[in-house]
Amino acid sequence: MSDHDSDPSIHEDRLWKDDGWTARVIKNEDDEGWAVAMFKDGESEPALVGPWTMGRDKKNPKPLDANAFSTLVKTASEVLRRHEQQRHAALNKSVSITHDDATVTVTLTIVPDDDDPHGLLKAIDEYGSEFACKRVDPNFSLTRASANAWADNGFGR
Repeated sequence: MSDHDSDPSIHEDRLWKDDGWTARVIKNEDDEGWAVAMFKDGESEPALVGPWTMGRDKKNPKPLDANAFSTLVKTASEVLRRHEQQRHAALNKSVSITHDDATVTVTLTIVPDDDDPHGLLKAIDEYGSEFACKRVDPNFSLTRASANAWADNGFGR
């Protein structure tokens, strides 16, 4: 069966695959214990790796079960959501300035293109309409001062 087919669920002691996620209990490389790695389907890197509980024999890992898997999926999903929020915040900035007695929101969106990375600086009026747009270097720093300077220059018009 190829990766493109719908994979069946797997519920084993050290491997649990369901609902677009795979939990794999692995030997912890840092010490004598065990770890669990959570992979979102289609991803080669784990979304989450954390310590895993020892079983009763104090040698082998505790088997995965439905409750543990559910908790791991919830935690890994939250980690991915936070990463996406951080990435969005790093690529999108905005400041509000007053220009000609009106509030103007200046936004900077970084486009992390491999061939042509750049930023888009936009001016948006208090009604939400964009009235100016300018291409900038991807390392452009949007500050209140840089937004005011752009406004003072007529927003590049």
